Amino acid sequence: MASVLVLIAAPGSNAINDTVLGVVGTPPHWLSKGEAAEFAAPDDFERLRQALAQFPIDVNLVSKSNRRKGLLIADMDSTMIRQECIDELGIVAGVGDQIKAITARAMRGDIDFADALRERIGLMAGLDARVIDTIVRERITYMPGGKTLVATMRANRAYTALVSGGFRQFTSKVAASLGFHTSEANELIIESGKLTGKVAEPVLGKEAKLAALKHLSLVNGLTAADAITVGDGANDIPMLQAAGMGVALHAKPKVQEAVALRINHGDLTALLYLQGYAKAEFI
Repeated sequence: MASVLVLIAAPGSNAINDTVLGVVGTPPHWLSKGEAAEFAAPDDFERLRQALAQFPIDVNLVSKSNRRKGLLIADMDSTMIRQECIDELGIVAGVGDQIKAITARAMRGDIDFADALRERIGLMAGLDARVIDTIVRERITYMPGGKTLVATMRANRAYTALVSGGFRQFTSKVAASLGFHTSEANELIIESGKLTGKVAEPVLGKEAKLAALKHLSLVNGLTAADAITVGDGANDIPMLQAAGMGVALHAKPKVQEAVALRINHGDLTALLYLQGYAKAEFI
């Protein structure tokens, strides 16, 4: 299957310069001058990727077939936003270090995601639920390029979904702010205005993310090949592997090893460049 080489530089770096073009050795088709370009597929992709490793540039090989996707499914924590919401809850509850340690092990894939989620939530029983709005307002920051990614894909008739192993109390607000059509997440159980330390079962984890991809593809008259998915943690791997384009964004090593498309320097607009959008087409 015919492919195209896509180079995406760190925003503002203009790193795709004459030196880089000399290493690639074929003429560029610019998507954004100095920042993103595509080229004819090289004879030895891995050799070229290694040759460009010294530059702040993501190097990916993308199929020319079915390149612009009709479905976007994105993870939330450390993907569409910079934080892990459960870690932020833990900080407010005074158990931040314990929570972060468990989160890190879960995202690396060292421990079962569902068990890790139950353990962490259990540490926060009795926390006033009003802190959620405070965290969203004061502690959550968005990953660069997210609004542009969603808006551009929507303008090109794609369906967009935020699917998270986090909590609906956060995802509903983040999805609305970024312009997603819909969102799915776990449900924190709250009674008398306080967290009970429990989450509604079944826990939405890696299997549920994969199921969401299949379901949203079906109801939108698409297949998984028509989808682009993005995430950073081990629970995203099945969803990333099943999609037509699965993108590991600033992801854990285990995730990068599991998928072909990796973005370590670019922001979320890199997903548009991978699909062949020029910067002039961004919304």
